[in-house]
Amino acid sequence: MTPLQPPPTTLLDKYHGPAFEPIYTTTVTVTGGEAGHGRASGVARSDDGNLDVALRLPVELGGDGGGTNPEQLFAAAYAACFHGALNLLAARSRVAVHDASVEVSVAFGRDPVDGLFMLTADVRIHLPDVEKSVAETLVRNTERFCPYAKMARNGITSIVALAT
Repeated sequence: MTPLQPPPTTLLDKYHGPAFEPIYTTTVTVTGGEAGHGRASGVARSDDGNLDVALRLPVELGGDGGGTNPEQLFAAAYAACFHGALNLLAARSRVAVHDASVEVSVAFGRDPVDGLFMLTADVRIHLPDVEKSVAETLVRNTERFCPYAKMARNGITSIVALAT
């Protein structure tokens, strides 16, 4: 078995094309489950079968808990992406980031602007044994590079359409 390797630092090379250039695409489908409601009792499955997660409404939202919820999935995805980007930039800069961790807290709550709902994300990066000014520069550069941080800051292109 081949040992796992991080992605190449060539992913840091800038792209200069005329339009968005997809490198990887995945599809996840959520179905409603017992309650007929994806958030309350759904199942999330990826097109390749590697993700197969029972979704459950957290106790704080009136559910029984006992499963994963969209906020946890988003926090995990954000943290994983930021951690990966951080490590790529550190490798390119020859900064050792042993035992680095990224902790993302996602809050689901009421939006004071429209009275509906919104999410907030709090991202905390732990870089033990990295000099503070180097760590700060690395985190700021990662914040500019990480697509999840970019999405949280600038929004995302999202096309919502009824399937035919």
